[in-house]
Amino acid sequence: MAAESTPLALPVLPLDDEVVLPGMVVPLDLSDSEVRAAVEAAQAAARDEPGKPKVLLVPRVDGTYAGIGVLGTVEQVGRLADGDPGALIRGRGRVRIGAGTTGPGAALWAEGTRIDESVPDPLPGHAAELVKEYKALATAWLRKRGAWQVVDRVQAIDDVSALADNSGYSPFLTTEQKVALLETTDPVARLKLATQQLRDHLAEQDVAETIAKDVQEGVDKQQREFLLRRQLEAVRKELRELNGEQDGDESDDYRARVEAADLPGKVREAALKEVDKLERSSDQSPEGSWIRTWLDTVLEMPWNERTEDSYDIQGAQAVLDAEHAGLQDVKERITEYLAVRKRRSDRGLGVVGGRRGGAVLALVGPPGVGKTSLGESVAHAMGRKFVRVALGGVRDEAEIRGHRRTYVGALPGRIVRAIKEAGSMNPVVLLDEIDKVGSDFRGDPAAALLEVLDPAQNHTFRDHYLEVELDLSDVVFLATANVLEAIPEALLDRMELVRLDGYTEDEKIVIARDHLLPRQLERAGLQPDEVTIEEGALRKLAGEYTREAGVRTLERSVARLLRKVAAQHELGERELPFTVAEDDLRGLIGRPHHVPESAQEPAERRTAVPGVATGLAVTGAGGDVLYVEASLADPETGAAGLTLTGQLGDVMKESAQIALSFLRSHGAELELPVGDLKDRGVHIHFPAGAVPKDGPSAGITMTTALASLLSGRLVRTDVAMTGEVSLTGRVLPIGGVKQKLLAAHRAGVTTVIIPKRNEPDLDDVPAEVLEKLDVHAVTDVRQVLELALSPATNGAAPEVPVAA
Repeated sequence: MAAESTPLALPVLPLDDEVVLPGMVVPLDLSDSEVRAAVEAAQAAARDEPGKPKVLLVPRVDGTYAGIGVLGTVEQVGRLADGDPGALIRGRGRVRIGAGTTGPGAALWAEGTRIDESVPDPLPGHAAELVKEYKALATAWLRKRGAWQVVDRVQAIDDVSALADNSGYSPFLTTEQKVALLETTDPVARLKLATQQLRDHLAEQDVAETIAKDVQEGVDKQQREFLLRRQLEAVRKELRELNGEQDGDESDDYRARVEAADLPGKVREAALKEVDKLERSSDQSPEGSWIRTWLDTVLEMPWNERTEDSYDIQGAQAVLDAEHAGLQDVKERITEYLAVRKRRSDRGLGVVGGRRGGAVLALVGPPGVGKTSLGESVAHAMGRKFVRVALGGVRDEAEIRGHRRTYVGALPGRIVRAIKEAGSMNPVVLLDEIDKVGSDFRGDPAAALLEVLDPAQNHTFRDHYLEVELDLSDVVFLATANVLEAIPEALLDRMELVRLDGYTEDEKIVIARDHLLPRQLERAGLQPDEVTIEEGALRKLAGEYTREAGVRTLERSVARLLRKVAAQHELGERELPFTVAEDDLRGLIGRPHHVPESAQEPAERRTAVPGVATGLAVTGAGGDVLYVEASLADPETGAAGLTLTGQLGDVMKESAQIALSFLRSHGAELELPVGDLKDRGVHIHFPAGAVPKDGPSAGITMTTALASLLSGRLVRTDVAMTGEVSLTGRVLPIGGVKQKLLAAHRAGVTTVIIPKRNEPDLDDVPAEVLEKLDVHAVTDVRQVLELALSPATNGAAPEVPVAA
């Protein structure tokens, strides 16, 4: 602990916002009246006492005197470096200030007591460590400033108190920090405080130096990059001059490209905003590459490019007829569209309410009927560009509406890409396989198509990537699908439905002769005069070698036939030219795969036993015939009830229950032995067993099969039927009449039974098919049984098939 000695009376020399510690030597300006008065008073008092004049140096902060001052001796009085009078004063030791007193001169006098600042010898361990640490820190700081002489002087100080007071010379210390050092009378505590202050300053200096270094490195890098780019521009300029090119390169100047492009007003405004961002961003910024890609996409879009429609209505109809046989509904719809467009154009109604006269058609039908190829023919007939968008298997909503630009690898949606690919704002866009669109956690693409395919909304379609309005109202959209039920109802409501229910046999022959055969002759490397296929051979190919709604399998059969002929010619087995007759088919491509029931021997027909009836169904591949088989179980087995097989849906199972219930309740009226239905199990089977089946239209077919089983009367081979049955025996309407009648025609059926309320649907069936079919429209099951069941033979008791 510091000890105090005898009180002293000293003139006070106040120091405004300055602190002098013991051991420090400071010059003071005598032009200050308080300083001059204190020095003169000290000199006057020193005349009567030995030694140098003494003053009390007291810090004065904001007008307040500190409680501890420093005893100072006036070493010299003279002139300062600037010529003003001054005094050199050395701090000798701390003095605790007491009460004021009187003395000579105009100065303020005060009593003070010297504070003993001696430190025990030897130093305690912690004090010695403090001395080492302070010297190390002070040396590091002084070396950074280049003050090597001061380093030696600091290293030579061994006294703890003097070493702590030496930090009073530090320029980084504030007045408050120096006052704190002055008022800390314990030398060890004071040295600890000085060490902490010096350590904090060095830490701040290190941070400042690190920041300054980073800033300087950044500035140096920018300057280096700037210089290199200037040099690169100069080199490119020299190269352009050597090659005789113009000084400017407009491809890199996006602003010039945007201003020169013919863009709509809002699109131009958005593009110029992005150009401003690009000019402000650095070349290394990832945002710059996003903006360039976006600008390239916008500039590549055909904003004001439109093809002129061909208003030659007769010519367009001729093109459609030449490229596709049949499909009258679609051809009529396109002809109507062109006629309306022509009238709107003639009367100046190209744009009404911001919308143009586009069209949205849904072509629904089985595979192979020409839905996809029809789109290209429509574009050809209208004189428009054609682009196809495959939607099969698409599960990401962003595939339709595009990705946000913030995503890595963002792209516009397929609709925008189709418009850009077409190079026109009014192309024919084929949305292929729209019923195969799926949905998962990435959204529902079918929902994203709602705006695209809505004629009331698509003139302001907004892609997530472009983020500007795109006018799709002049686009002709053709959507293709195989299954109508797979298209969401809201999406289907926005499209005009056109059904393609398949071709008749005569239409298939015309297609094969005029389209398939020439194409396959070219692919087989044959000339048209080298191989000829007779019409009878084509008819047999279409009727017995294939059974489909479309013509894909027929085309493959024609291709196989031509390949066989070409191979035989190369092997030297056949001379060209060669005409393929009907009898040559079996030797060339094997046996027929689909022989009509009417062409088989009576014993081989599927309806050769009671309990089998022929129905009609609609599948995703078009219409088809469906055989229903029924049998009764042996009464000894005790297996009563109804058994259904063939992968049947709930609706079809209910139809079987209805048919069975109708026969049980009206069996006596129909003269059927319904007693067997109570004791014996009934089994109804639908081949093929691996194909799922559902729907109510097999109701009368199951009723007929059960009636045939109970009565023993065979179902006529040439009869097929379709219709829903009720518990009272009413025949209710069903769907898909056209496809079912085409299937019956392909299968060689001559008599078809349909519900009376479906009679208007016969208008859609081709006339040549109706001529070959005897169609009966019925209202009651009794009429069906009368038409379908053959008469009983010789009045003998029927032999009922028994299930094994």
